[in-house]
Amino acid sequence: MKINIISVGKIKESYFIDGIEEYKKRISKYSNIELITVMDESNDLDEKTVKKKEGERILAKIPNNSYTIVLDLKGKELDSVEFAKKMDEITLVSSTINFIIGGSLGLDNEVINKADYRLCFSKFTFPHKLMKLILLEQIYRSFKINNNESYHK
Repeated sequence: MKINIISVGKIKESYFIDGIEEYKKRISKYSNIELITVMDESNDLDEKTVKKKEGERILAKIPNNSYTIVLDLKGKELDSVEFAKKMDEITLVSSTINFIIGGSLGLDNEVINKADYRLCFSKFTFPHKLMKLILLEQIYRSFKINNNESYHK
């Protein structure tokens, strides 16, 4: 299985980078994982234009014949066990899973409409750099759950 995390905007803070790299290393024991960053747009433009330009960059990075999950406040909320089950189910239909994390203004409708699944981690709004770290931790946790390995509780 291959996992792509496609997100908008670079992360500059070393403490986020360190955490992200740690979970990326842990996940690599179970799956090939790639973090793909697309450039964020200047907020000088109107919201619709920003989301459209960022959306075009995201769409260009989504491989054909893959399963795409967008992180979306209007998506379905799952607990860790349900998320692990969802990850396991996806592997039956696709060898590549893409997770999409939008920019500060969210995702363009074209990206949302391309998704196979809309996932909500929380009704809270998180900065993309923290969301990437949380997502990686939950992906790692799902592998531990699905392999009946200790860590989960």
